[in-house]
Amino acid sequence: MSSALTDLARYPIVQAPMAGGASCPQLAAAVIEAGGLGFLAAGYKTPEAMYEEIKQLRGLTGRPFGVNLFMPQAPSDPAAVAVYADRIAGEASRYQTALGDPESGSDDAYDAKLAILLNDPVPVVSFTFGCPTRAVLDAFARVGTRTIVTVTSPVEAETAQWAGADAVCVQGVEAGGHQGGFRNDPADDAPGAVLGLLSLVALVRETVQIPIIAAGGLMRGSQIAAVLAAGAAAGQLGTAFLVCPESGANGLHKAAMTDPLFGRTELTRAFSGRPARGLVNRFIRDHGPYAPAAYPQLHHLTSGLRKAAAKEGDPQGMALWAGQGHRLARELPAARLVETLAVELNAAGSAYGLQDPRGVVS
Repeated sequence: MSSALTDLARYPIVQAPMAGGASCPQLAAAVIEAGGLGFLAAGYKTPEAMYEEIKQLRGLTGRPFGVNLFMPQAPSDPAAVAVYADRIAGEASRYQTALGDPESGSDDAYDAKLAILLNDPVPVVSFTFGCPTRAVLDAFARVGTRTIVTVTSPVEAETAQWAGADAVCVQGVEAGGHQGGFRNDPADDAPGAVLGLLSLVALVRETVQIPIIAAGGLMRGSQIAAVLAAGAAAGQLGTAFLVCPESGANGLHKAAMTDPLFGRTELTRAFSGRPARGLVNRFIRDHGPYAPAAYPQLHHLTSGLRKAAAKEGDPQGMALWAGQGHRLARELPAARLVETLAVELNAAGSAYGLQDPRGVVS
């Protein structure tokens, strides 16, 4: 395997950066100490909060870790946002709260976060919702930080390679939470617009030479073995770690993963204005078909609603992000989950002809 990912972790198991609180320092540290690669999610956080979490994580582990950043987005149509605000005004009355300011934090303090990470480097930085410029990726290379760009197509993977990324995180349609590719176009909502993980890994593997981290619906070690056999260097799991006791996710969110009441997931723009996979609930059914492509404006608009629903104990008004494999979630301590995944991976590895299915170490 390319040296771009060697020495990062014992196992080819990556804990996905889940914005919104799930990927806290305690979860990342537990994964790291057990032999995986843990990530902090800087999305929606202030630069100061990101820096404090990095300090906390460094106090918990001396091993490599990653930090994920959201790329700034193009402006959205304010008229479309206003129409949607009128539509969900009844939700504000239901939860006795106000709608948020759609224009707050539109760039997610990207430049300030870059400055912190370049001044006090971390081992790995990944990017979601776009590809940084070559100047940014070269700057990280100069300070010894390895970079990963999230992609959902071979074209995006090739763009990331030419920009100077060390690796790509290839995200299939099965993935929970936001689709992390570059575009936010209504055409992305068409059936078949986003590929399944195994097909996507194979296509990207034939397009780029840099390492691939595969993400999307992975819940078992045998699935990690499958993506390694398809050409990935590691598997990235989010939903599998969301239910761990160390995860900072809301308890209602954790419980919903295996609740028969929430039997399926779908991609929706209802909460954020960008396609994201979550458990289908009342809010998605009522408003998903009408949500415009307006990220992050809709995220900020609905932020107060989601918090109020959680406070009232109502999962029907929350963004219950989940991958297609959510019913396979195991409520295990993060370290035990990593160990279990590693055992399953080793057991399945021989079936795929993997001589050393650790992957992230050579």
